[in-house]
Amino acid sequence: QVQVVESGGGLVQAGGSLRLSCAASGRTFSSYAMGWFRQAPGKEREFVAGISWSGGRTYYTDSVKGRFTISRDNAKNTVYLQMNSLKPEDTAVYYCAAARRTLYTYSDVEEYDYWGQGTQVTVSS
Repeated sequence: QVQVVESGGGLVQAGGSLRLSCAASGRTFSSYAMGWFRQAPGKEREFVAGISWSGGRTYYTDSVKGRFTISRDNAKNTVYLQMNSLKPEDTAVYYCAAARRTLYTYSDVEEYDYWGQGTQVTVSS
């Protein structure tokens, strides 16, 4: 069993930055693909970014490319989401997720096995 806990959310003005962290338990963290998703009020959960177990492959939804960066530190069992040039439309609850298997579709919520409780990100205009 793996537990993931997000942190780093908060209130920021448009154009500002935040770094989200996702700490995961378990000795096999380094073998897990990881993803960040977000969900705004009244909307479905959507894919934001994903990273392979080694960190060698990263994926982003088009709306965050060039602004967000996903990374991981397997020695610390932690995944990060650096968010720059934030926009009001980035406002959402951000979730971290872990997948036990090799992923070919990082954007599919059904591919992930473990989810955190979420952290709120609010971007004011």
